[in-house]
Amino acid sequence: MNYLEEYYNNYNEDGRLLSRHGQVEYLTTMKYIRACLEGLSDPRVLEVGAGTGRYSVTLAKQGLNVTAVELIAHNLEILRAKLDGSEPITALQGNALDLSAFSDDAFDLTLLLGPMYHLYTKEHQLRALSEAVRVTKPGGHILVAYCMNDPTVVQYVFGLNHLHEVMELSMLTPDWRCISEPKDLFEMVRTEDIAALDAEMPVRRIRLVATDGASHYMKEQIDAMDDETFGKWLDYHFTICERQDLIGASHHTLDILQKL
Repeated sequence: MNYLEEYYNNYNEDGRLLSRHGQVEYLTTMKYIRACLEGLSDPRVLEVGAGTGRYSVTLAKQGLNVTAVELIAHNLEILRAKLDGSEPITALQGNALDLSAFSDDAFDLTLLLGPMYHLYTKEHQLRALSEAVRVTKPGGHILVAYCMNDPTVVQYVFGLNHLHEVMELSMLTPDWRCISEPKDLFEMVRTEDIAALDAEMPVRRIRLVATDGASHYMKEQIDAMDDETFGKWLDYHFTICERQDLIGASHHTLDILQKL
């Protein structure tokens, strides 16, 4: 069993997006998924790294034709357990680095909402992104999620007092970039890293979105909000989530690309 399997076999992935502060990331991502699907009749959707199906199953239950690919068998079992057999979804075990099971230009929308969290070299990041672009139709959209570097420095390194630990383990560069290996589970990037990946693909960026914005900085306060206050928080978040001066401070971002 590798580090990633061990982590997801013991982690409540569903719960992450069900908490009130976690809903911000989920609702934001769904907002932009719907925008990309607007006006399409019978679109084909591929989710690579579908996890436990928070997005794939939701979209399939709304009647969309979905193919879900997930690396971790435990996650795939949970995803399939949510289905009653009536949903137009195909769930397969597979790897983001090799989508050879799918032909070129096959999907209207390709979601890559988890794999980039766990790819630690630019070579693998480019391969996953290239495969997602390849299987997407010209004019179709690719949505790619990333974990961001600086919120980790602020909250984990300083906020949780791990500075000396990460320095001893040489997990930071002199310019405060996080250095990750498979045992660390998550790869952190900056906005310029995302732009560098995009520059090597036949795509144009539609927008880069802060999917949770400031929500992870004030989880306890958000989880304690009443419905009215939370609604106002969402309104505020949606107003600022595309502001490029704030993107790098979000724990998670969503890169929305269109295939040329």
